Amino acid sequence: MKIALDTNILAYAEGVNDTVRREAVLTLLRQLPEESALIPAQVLGELFNVLVRKGGRSKMQAREALLGWSDSFQTIPTSFDIVMAAADLAADHGFSIWDAVILAAASQGGCRLLLSEDLQNGFTWGGVTVVNPLILPQHPLLTALLHA
Repeated sequence: MKIALDTNILAYAEGVNDTVRREAVLTLLRQLPEESALIPAQVLGELFNVLVRKGGRSKMQAREALLGWSDSFQTIPTSFDIVMAAADLAADHGFSIWDAVILAAASQGGCRLLLSEDLQNGFTWGGVTVVNPLILPQHPLLTALLHA
């Protein structure tokens, strides 16, 4: 099963905002089956901004972090089709266009889950279910993935 990672998950892993969540996210990432996680390109752009603005990192340090994530996980490029699907999603469900791009990219990438603390937990669109991995009880699809 493929999953997509949202910006907040990577930001916590980078130590931005919350050390307790950082440890929880790092534990989760270590438990994921190899090759199961993908990162939408939009997430990397957002992470760059978070690392610079909230994390106090230089732009060069933020760039290096993006390279590290892209070395560790496959990325999903943002295409015109993804942008148009995201526009439909934003119009139909009230998402911001940027959140919609991430969800549309996850769908296009064949993901079953989008791990996100920010989007609506349990929302399903395009075959992708949004799951907040930091709340209990854990979503059954995430539990199945981690214990496969």
